[in-house]
Formats: sequence, C-alpha cells, structure tokens
Amino acid sequence: MSTVYIEGINQKFDFPFGTRLAEIAKQQNLGSNYPILGALVNNKVRDLAYKIHKPISVRFFDITSTYGVEMYARSLYFILFKAVKEEFPQVNLKILHSISGGEYCELDGLEGELNQEIVDRLEARMQKITRQDLPFTRDEMLTPLALEEFKSHNLNEKARLFENRGKIFTSVYRLNDYVNYYYGVLVPSTGLVDTYKLELYEGGLLLKLPSRKFPKSIPQTRKLPKLFSVYKSYKKWVTDIGVAYISDINDKIDNGEIDDYIKITEAFHEKLIAALADKVHAREDVKMVLLSGPSSSGKTTTCKRLSVQLGVLGYKPVQISVDDFFVERDETPKDDEGEYNFETINAIDLPLLNRTLQDLLEGKEVNMPTFNFVTGKKEWRGHKLKMKGNSMLVVEGIHCLNPQLTEQIDDKYKFKIFASALISVSIDSQNPIPTSDNRLIRRIVRDYRYRNYSALDTLRRWQSVRDGEGKYIFPYQENADVVFNTALNCELGVLKQYAIPILREVPETEPEYAEASRLLKFLSFFKTIPDKSVPPGSILREFVGGSHFSY
Repeated sequence: MSTVYIEGINQKFDFPFGTRLAEIAKQQNLGSNYPILGALVNNKVRDLAYKIHKPISVRFFDITSTYGVEMYARSLYFILFKAVKEEFPQVNLKILHSISGGEYCELDGLEGELNQEIVDRLEARMQKITRQDLPFTRDEMLTPLALEEFKSHNLNEKARLFENRGKIFTSVYRLNDYVNYYYGVLVPSTGLVDTYKLELYEGGLLLKLPSRKFPKSIPQTRKLPKLFSVYKSYKKWVTDIGVAYISDINDKIDNGEIDDYIKITEAFHEKLIAALADKVHAREDVKMVLLSGPSSSGKTTTCKRLSVQLGVLGYKPVQISVDDFFVERDETPKDDEGEYNFETINAIDLPLLNRTLQDLLEGKEVNMPTFNFVTGKKEWRGHKLKMKGNSMLVVEGIHCLNPQLTEQIDDKYKFKIFASALISVSIDSQNPIPTSDNRLIRRIVRDYRYRNYSALDTLRRWQSVRDGEGKYIFPYQENADVVFNTALNCELGVLKQYAIPILREVPETEPEYAEASRLLKFLSFFKTIPDKSVPPGSILREFVGGSHFSY
C-alpha cells in the first residue's frame, strides 16, 4: 500500500501499489464542473495513467488550469494529425504558431489549394475521432527502437531530435495505429477533447481551441494581418536557410557552423532595424516613435538599436521610458486580489506624460522624472531634455500603442512599433515553440541576474503578467505601423546555460516546481551555445549581460 495525500480535499488515503490516478479520482468522486484531465504528482504533471509506487501528494486538475488547457491542446494536435493522415495520407501536417485564438497550420504536399471543402472534411473526421473516444497511450521505449518507430512513420525530424538527446528511453504516443511525440502528456482519450473549430485562415488552417477561462466556447477569430505577415516572413526565412527545427540548430553546433549562423541571424536583425529606421524617415511629419511590446520582448534594446540607426539618418534621438511616469505607489490601482496592478494604463501618470511630450514637441525644456521602484515615487534629479530641429522622441513602454496613453498628441507625429519575440524555429513539425516560453526564459534569466528575483518569484508572477498582457497590450498590437520580431532562433541555446541552474533552485515543495520542470525538459532539446560569439549589441545581451548599451 502507498499513502496518497489529495490536495483540495486535504485528506490522505492508502492505495495498493500500481493504482492508476484515474482510479483514485473515480473512487474518491473527485469530479468537478469539467472532466479531470491530469494531476500534479509531487508537483510534476502526470497523466491519469500514472501508477503510484510510493507516497505521493496529488492535485487533480481540469481544463480550467494552465496545465489542463495545455494537455487539451496537445491532444487536439494529435487528433488533427490523425485526421489529416486518414484523409490525405501523403500530406504532412505542420503546426506553425499561435495566432487569433488558435494554432496556424499548413498542409505540406496537398495537391491543389486548400479550400473550405477540405477544411469541412477534416473537421468532420476530427469529430468522428472524438466521438469514438479513443485512448491516447504512451510507451517508454529504448531510444533506438523509438527512432525506428518515428522513421517508419516518416517523422524524420523527430528522429533527428531524439538521436542526439542522450536519453536511454524516449516516449512514443499512440492513437490507434498512429504514433507521434508531443512535448508533454496527453488527456486520457479523444472523447474529452470535444470543443474546437477548424477554419480556413490566410491560405492555411486555423485550429481554434477553448481557453481555461471559457472552456466550452471558441473565441471569435480576429484577423491580425500585420502580426501574421511577420510570422510568415520569418517562417519562410528560416526554411530558406535550412534552420526550421531545433535539430537543424543542433546540427550546426555539431558541425562547427554555429558561429557563422549567429553572425547571419544578427546581421539579419540589424538589417531589419535599419529598414525600420528608413520607414520612420520616410514619414516627414513624424516626431515621435512609440515602441510597445509584452514583457521581455526586448523593447529596451530595440529602442536603443533603433536610435543608433536613426542617428545614421541624421536624427538626434531622445529616449524616454514610460516606466518613469508611474503614479506614486499609494495611488497605484489594485487588482481583484488586492495586489498592486502595474500592468494597467491607470498605473501611469497620463496627464504628466502628455504634458511632458507636448512641451517637448513645442521645443520647451522639460525636467524629466526618474521613477524609484524601491520607494515607489518619482524623483526629480535635474535631468532636463529639450528637442532640436533634428531631434526624434523614442518612447518605450508596454502601453505605447494604447491611444489613451498619448491622446493629446496628434497622430501624424507618431510612428508606432510593436515588438514581440516571435520565435520561428519549432521543436518539430507538430510541436511549435510558444512565444511566451521564449519570453519567460528571457525574463527568468534577466530577473535573476539584474533584479534579484529567483525563478520561483518570476514563475509565481508570470500568469498575472500574461493576463495583464491579454488585457492591456495585445488588443492594441494591430495599431502598430510595423510589427517587429525581436527573437533570434539561436537564443534558447544561449540562454540554456544561464536558465538551467536558476530553474533547478525551485523547490519541489512549491507548485511552480511543475513549470520549472517543464522548462528544464524543454531546454534539454537544445544543445548549449556558448555566448562568446554573441555580439555586444545583440538583443540577447539585455538578458545575459555584456552589452555595450547601458540599461
């Protein structure tokens, strides 16, 4: 027998060795408003097929948890994969990136153009698979056998990924006669994945998923042409240069080509920043560049590098951070839990900011504030600014695309940029890398090195940050004149060496241990890239140090 401590009901029970989590949930009648999909076992995510073999602490979850909605999404990917293979055996499904409340997919090898008839046909096949309530199963196989299995199903990039991972065993997921691998566990069966929608979108498929807040509804699709265009151009570029998957980057490390690849990616980035400055220059009335983006999107370095390129064109950039215009701490709004809400635009002293910008545009000398985050107050340290005829304001902050932030300034003077780390390399063709994971790893490294925050501190706050971005930042991203991608495909290999020891400090006793474990597993797919070849002006230097910019 083994003791099981069940969180939520705060009780403990004894069960025979080998009892599955699904049996425990059923026996204890642990249902909720939604089906139980998995559990945290000693703060690690497990599927319901997990067999107990020692004393454990268990917290069951459904789709309303972050872990549950991620399991749901992975399981839906497998259902779509099976549907595509059954309807079009020679077609390869590519799940590329998130957008508009879903995952954008393409069908590689499809004869003719994708049309609504094909979309309807695939959705009908998915619904059939769902109704059959087929079990998802996972086999732990010796890695050489798993590689043979992947290759026999033409999943060659998966085989390449695991070939050099250095693990004795590899997981293989099965759905009837189809095999695949997904970055994380799946729900017990297809019948639990009953809310989704397949749409024709920008020449491809959009697989729409429910959210943890609205598990039984599908959000209306919002067209995001600027964001999609950037995704598309980057995906084409990484495919053209032959670095679409993690295994491609790992091969360059093995072949001694990684330094040259870093030079190419950095040069490509600089070329895009120069082009951005040219677009600003082409607008004769522009006096102010507004640069927005979510947490750890590299806004600050982008602001500084853009200022350099504007200097090449004869401007004298004047950089301003909206963070210096926070209201005093005792005036800061609070969220539903009574915590300070620094994400809302009402945390900014809007009258002071608008008055300052207006005075600068009128040529007046302005005394600039500096916000002291320790005392929670603005300080006036004698920092004065005055614009000249060739000056250009470069304003950086998360709310810069919200019209309310600069509502007193005429739009003709503004050039608006949205910066985001839209990583374009994938784990493999059915496992895209969420941009939020890229930003989270950046933030964990930066917070630890420069803000004295542990990985635990950062992970605890991350969901609140994400919720704030969804409310206050992303709704305005299409207001931008340009969407700028700050991600570098090689960066996770560089960040790995910094992130792993920080993540390992998260105690097993904390709920955030599950997320830390997930990120450690994710980083294990990347081979380490020494940062000696990363130039001092790289956006990566904002997070790992060694930049020739001051922050």
